[in-house]
Amino acid sequence: MVSIRPIALLLTLGLIALSPSSGHAGSAASDHVNSSDVSLFAQSAAEALDRDFPSRDISFLLLDADTGRVLASRWDHLDMPIPMGSLVKPFTALAYGEQREFQYPTHRCRGTATGCWLPRGHGEVDLTAAVAHSCNSYFRMLTAELNATEVTPIALRFGLEPPPRDAVGPQLAGLGNHWHTSPLRMSRAYLELVRRRNQPGVDQILDGMAESARHGTGAEVRRDLPFSSVLVKTGTAVCTHARPGAGDGFVVALTPGDQPQFLLMVRVHGVPGAQAAKIAGQMLRRIED
Repeated sequence: MVSIRPIALLLTLGLIALSPSSGHAGSAASDHVNSSDVSLFAQSAAEALDRDFPSRDISFLLLDADTGRVLASRWDHLDMPIPMGSLVKPFTALAYGEQREFQYPTHRCRGTATGCWLPRGHGEVDLTAAVAHSCNSYFRMLTAELNATEVTPIALRFGLEPPPRDAVGPQLAGLGNHWHTSPLRMSRAYLELVRRRNQPGVDQILDGMAESARHGTGAEVRRDLPFSSVLVKTGTAVCTHARPGAGDGFVVALTPGDQPQFLLMVRVHGVPGAQAAKIAGQMLRRIED
C-alpha cells in the first residue's frame, strides 16, 4: 500500500526550500517536491482507497494537515452544504464558551430520559467526556439557551457556513436537519481547531477527541493503528443520498494526534458514526501499510 510517512518528509523539505535563506534554487526544489512527489503520493493514496474500499456507500476526503490541500477524495459535491450531525458540536461548545468565559458545566446524562442516543446514559460528564462520547444529553443542556446569533461568529471564524438564523437549542448541536455545511469546509475547520489548540476551550475539545479515539465513539479508528495518538470526532446525520437510509455516519480523524500530518473524513451510508469509525480506521491502516 501507500506509506504516509514520506509525506511528512516531503512537506518538511518544501518548507525548508521556501525559507528566505534558501534562494531561488530552493524555491525550484520546493516546487518539484510539492507538485511532483506530493502529487504522486496523493494519486497513490486515492488509488489505494478506491481499490480497497470500492463501495459507493463510502465517501472519503484526505487533506494535508499543514496546508489544507486535498490529497485524495471520492465525494460528490465537496462544496455542497449537507447536515453533518455531531461534527458541529466542538464549534457549538466554543460559541457557548465565548459567552460564558469558557466555564463549562458538568451534567448528568440519564440516557433516553434526557435525550441521549445511549439509552442507559453516560452518567456524569464534562465537556471533554461529552465530546469523546458525543453525548447528546450534554449538548442539549449546553444549547438550551444558545441562539444562532451567538454561534455564527465562531462558525465564520472557522470557515463554516453559519447555522440558520432561526436555529435554536439542539439544532445548534447538529441534531436534526437544520445546520448544513460542506465536507471541505468542515474538514478545514477541524484543521483550524488544531492550529488554535492553545486558545481557551480548544484544549478541552481536543482532549475529548483524543479520548474518543481511546474509549469513546471513535475507538474503532485507533484499534489497529500504529500511531501513539489520534484525534477523532464522530457524527450521525440525516441521510442525503438519493437512496435514503436511516442516517449517515461521519468521522473526522487527524493523525498523529500530537502533531497531525493529515486529516481523513469518512462518510458511510446507512450506519451511525461509531460504526463508520471502523471503516475510517481500516482506511487509515491501508494508507499506513
